[in-house]
Amino acid sequence: MNEALETSLRLVRAQAALVKRFDARLSGLHGVSFADLAVLRCLGQAEGGRMRRVDLAQALGLSASGVTRGLIPLERIGLVVREPDPRDARVAYAALTPTGRERLDEMERTAAEVAESVFTGEVWEGGGLATLVDLLDALEGSAGAGAARSRKRTESTADRHG
Repeated sequence: MNEALETSLRLVRAQAALVKRFDARLSGLHGVSFADLAVLRCLGQAEGGRMRRVDLAQALGLSASGVTRGLIPLERIGLVVREPDPRDARVAYAALTPTGRERLDEMERTAAEVAESVFTGEVWEGGGLATLVDLLDALEGSAGAGAARSRKRTESTADRHG
């Protein structure tokens, strides 16, 4: 089998297993998923605790409709609120509520505990975690470069045919 493909599939399985561990702990203690935590963290790190939905989608690597679907339950439980832009009715912001900010701190502590439990042991303590970080940085860079090359090919083809 193709080694690059096999490695890609293993990464997907590892990611799924990791998400399951985070989901189990976060949903049990806080009633949210790991994906919810990612949304809340983005908002928590944004200036003023709010972002345009389209910017949030880009930051998370999701579609705008995917972000909207993900925000609905967070709005229902009072962690996030929808804020219209007074100058442009087409623009909507997602904003962290005070309760959302308080709960985010608790969720991050829980997630940090899960992460610590995942990355414990000889392989991680001997520099393995730093190596993984470097490899993930390289992977993200090459995946981004691949997407840019693909866009460029698509644009080039469109220019020739359109």
